[in-house]
Formats: sequence, structure tokens, C-alpha cells
Amino acid sequence: MGNAAENLTHTPDDSAGPILEARGISKSFGHVEALRGADFSARAGEVTALIGDNGAGKSTLVKILSGVYKANAGEIFIRGRKVSFDSPAAAHAAGIETVYQDLSVAQDLSPAANMFMGREKLLPGLLGRLGFLDNAAMRRESLLAFQRLKVSLKDMDTPVASLSGGQRQSVAICRSIMWARSVVFMDEPTAALGVVQTGRTLDLIRRIRDTGIAVVLISHNMRDVIQVADVIEVLRLGRRIARMPNKGVTVQDLVGAMTGALDAETEEGATP
Repeated sequence: MGNAAENLTHTPDDSAGPILEARGISKSFGHVEALRGADFSARAGEVTALIGDNGAGKSTLVKILSGVYKANAGEIFIRGRKVSFDSPAAAHAAGIETVYQDLSVAQDLSPAANMFMGREKLLPGLLGRLGFLDNAAMRRESLLAFQRLKVSLKDMDTPVASLSGGQRQSVAICRSIMWARSVVFMDEPTAALGVVQTGRTLDLIRRIRDTGIAVVLISHNMRDVIQVADVIEVLRLGRRIARMPNKGVTVQDLVGAMTGALDAETEEGATP
């Protein structure tokens, strides 16, 4: 598993409905319209790339779908059921997790402590009621999560700060997968990584997809998008202007759709 050729053999299940769908999402900040009736959908067991030029509305849309912002208009559905997120905690409760570009890992804590950060397990009985943590259980469950996704760390007990950039990224990604039941958003997961670490991260994204989770990749790196995405959605000026399967798509096609140089109004699958 884990090379571009294998990615090309992955066939999305087009008969399945979207696990996450947004319709007509609008958001303004004062007089600035960040989103103007944007649509979006992601299916389980697929990598959906969300791309667009700076100012297209990608970050705003992701923050709405992950509960950070409240939309001014539009609807969000999880497995066909209409939902409303008034906080990131509400999105977490619906099984949506986000890996941000800055990772948001606690550098002084171990990988296991990071995996359970904010969701710590307490010891049973009186000690738990007194606030004592069950570090052994958290370490054990974290190790199983890393093994399931074939992530190898040099030391499970060392502070995350001592790990490589790629391993820190793996900890952040595995933490999101441990808690996600529906969707994982990944915001520029390879932006600060070298070539080898980027390849390993793309392999990890494929493995996550194959567990049945819907992965949404937000990236400016069109080569990464073509390597790993099953479906590509393009935002421009606050609207989705293209949705296409990743079959024979070139970097030039994607850049043209993002900038308006190509006519991308022939959106494929506008109503998933």
C-alpha cells in the first residue's frame, strides 16, 4: 500500500450517499462575502481534496463544517440528517475531527498524552474520582492506534518536541483518527515536510481512507492532491465551481479551474 499506482486502483463507491454534505453555505465578515452559496460533499472511504486559490473560501468553509464558525445561511447534513454546529465540541460529537497546519500538539507531552489531550482517561474507583490519570491505559490504546495505522515512533514516552516533523504530524493525524467516526479534515498536512516525510504522510492518508473514514484534504500542493485524492472539489470566489473524479486530471487542469482560466462550470456530481 502507499504508492501513486495503488491510489489509481481505488474505486470510490458512487452508489453511497455523502457522509457529510453542505448546501448553499454563505458567510460574511462585515461587507466581505467569504462564501456565497458554497456546496460540498464527502463520502466515507474516500479522500476528497478541497482546493482553491487564496481567498476562495476554503478555510472559512472548513471552519463552518468543523464548528468554529456559524454560517449565515445554508444547511449541513451528516449521513443525510440535518445538523447544526455551534462549537467545535458539537462537531466532535458528530465524529468530525480536524488536523490543523500548526498541528496543535503539546510539545512537552508524550505521544500518548497528546492522543488523549482533553479526553484523558481516569483510573477506576476512588483514585479516578480524585483525578488520577490512567496513564497505562492511555499508552496502551495509543500504541494500538499507531500500530493500526502502521505509524512507528522512536519512543512512546519521549516528549513530542524530540520527534521529527513527520512523526509529530503522524501523532496529530493519529489523534484525530482515534476520535473521528465520520470525517477528518486535514489542513495542509505536508506543507512543512520534506520529500520523504511527505510520502509517508500521503501513505498514512491512504490508510485512513481505507478504514472507511471520509478524509478531506485541503492543500495548495496540486501534485499531492493528484497522488492521493479520489475526488477533487474546487472553490472559487466563495462557490464550488467544480467537482470531479481524479481520473486523468493534470496540475494544469486544477490550476485552470482554480483561477478561472478554464471553464469549470460543467461540474460533475453537483448533486451527490
